[in-house]
Amino acid sequence: MTRVPLLAGSRLAVVEAGDDAVILFPPPPAQGIADIEAGVRDALRFPLAGEPLEVLATPGGRATIVVEPPALPLPGAAADPRRLAISATCEELVHAGVPTERQTILVAGGLARRSGRHDLEALVPPDFARRFSGTVEVHDATSSALVEVGHSQGIRLALHPTLVETDLVVTVSAAETVLHGGPAALLRAGSPQALRAATAESLLETSASAGWKLGLALEQSLAPRTPLIGVSLSLTHPRMSGAFRGFPYEPQAVDRVSRSPLRPLFSLLPARVRGRVLRSLPLELSVAAVYAGPPSVAHAEALLRGVEARSTTLAGRLDALCIGIPPATPHLPRERPNPILAAYLGLALALRLWRDAFPVVEGGTAILVHPFDRHFTHPTQQPYRLLFPSSRARPSAEQLAETERAAATDERALAAYREGRTCHPLLPFSDWDACRPALTRLGDVFIAGCRDSAAARQLGFVPTHGLGAALELVRGRAGRGARIGFLLSPPYFPLKVSTGEPMVPP
Repeated sequence: MTRVPLLAGSRLAVVEAGDDAVILFPPPPAQGIADIEAGVRDALRFPLAGEPLEVLATPGGRATIVVEPPALPLPGAAADPRRLAISATCEELVHAGVPTERQTILVAGGLARRSGRHDLEALVPPDFARRFSGTVEVHDATSSALVEVGHSQGIRLALHPTLVETDLVVTVSAAETVLHGGPAALLRAGSPQALRAATAESLLETSASAGWKLGLALEQSLAPRTPLIGVSLSLTHPRMSGAFRGFPYEPQAVDRVSRSPLRPLFSLLPARVRGRVLRSLPLELSVAAVYAGPPSVAHAEALLRGVEARSTTLAGRLDALCIGIPPATPHLPRERPNPILAAYLGLALALRLWRDAFPVVEGGTAILVHPFDRHFTHPTQQPYRLLFPSSRARPSAEQLAETERAAATDERALAAYREGRTCHPLLPFSDWDACRPALTRLGDVFIAGCRDSAAARQLGFVPTHGLGAALELVRGRAGRGARIGFLLSPPYFPLKVSTGEPMVPP
């Protein structure tokens, strides 16, 4: 029997997997480039397509650098390489004749909580922050100053004014998914309507992603107005040190963690302490490659490079897949996830990182290992309470739509978002809708170790006392020969699913 450790919030659950279990290991981190800043400079001077930065920049003109809060990958690293990429881009602009006082860094956070001063200081290296004399703007999706640049799919496309009232736009991002980085960075500097419509069946395929198409439409609408170039980083997997060294990439490290005598002692600590310990683990994150060019071109190339380097091949689809849920939200600041965000981590993130085919058979089962307790960190997660009505019944689609319409015009909630105290009131609905591609393909979602069965049932999930009980339910429904997979994470990683069956859209 193979012992498999899975995160269950801040706890570490260990399950005895059968000999026929499919254990999905991510590949070990690739070798990163030695000088990230030099890589950025070279990419901007020799882009994949279009003119280099020095040709696009207007000497003495203005430039807007669009960046995203480093929400992905999860877990992240304190010394995030995007910080060096941003500083190198600003310095390259100076070299091209755009002084720092004529530069604006636009933090495009979309519907997530607006970045505060502490968050902004973490976006760039400390020495660069001290000498940067330009302007820093934090996008406000509710601002009446957004400039309309076109329409796509019947949706009004509007952007932050610094993207239109400038002589050059540069996006600096990591190519994590089709909805994170590249043209999606422009989308995150746009209107709530476009952000709400930014969906994707798979986070690694552009063909069935409305979000990618909207970002591309924004790029194409902006390009005739303002010169545009993007820098996209292909990140490596995070590398852990200390007691988790080699986890989850090496089988020996996985076995060492699952058999550690310290695990029972760790589980006795208060949940808040366990969460802080896990979030404080030293991590190293590097860059495998840097590309520049039109944002969509650079991003697509970096994303393909990342998928090839970080993916695991799954031969045939599974009857069930067990996914551990970490004790950190997918948005910044890292906090204890509420049930919606726990579902998002498993269904909208881990189960959308696939290429070629969905990893679970139609009508199969996903098992999310998480206590699922109804905890909403105040004030940042208060808008998520709206998805849990006072009744124990699951809200209908009509009720959710009505609740969303009311939330979109709630002045108190919008004011809290503008002040940076909480997320936009539409973000919980967007996060829940992001689970839809997985839910339409799955038959059941089991919550293993669930402590709030009412919360699980309100979302249409099946609560179970533990992972063993969930596995027995799967075997009882699919048969003793059920093909059950275990996703060793975090980090969540791409799955390239090879199957001879045609993939039929749901």
